[in-house]
Amino acid sequence: MTISEQIRMLCGRLNISFAELARRTGQSPQNLSSKMKRESFTIEELEEIAAATNTIFKRNFILKNGEEV
Repeated sequence: MTISEQIRMLCGRLNISFAELARRTGQSPQNLSSKMKRESFTIEELEEIAAATNTIFKRNFILKNGEEV
């Protein structure tokens, strides 16, 4: 699943629009839409989205044996 798909699911679960998410993260809806199409989010931007939606963004690598790095 792509990060854009995850953000779409997040907005759906929280019942907020992309325009609202853009407003909460201090960017224009057009800019957010462009990032969604290009899949061009930085880790900092994903953390901002998490903060704006009162969620936790978790990033890590998981080895085949299930161990997190």
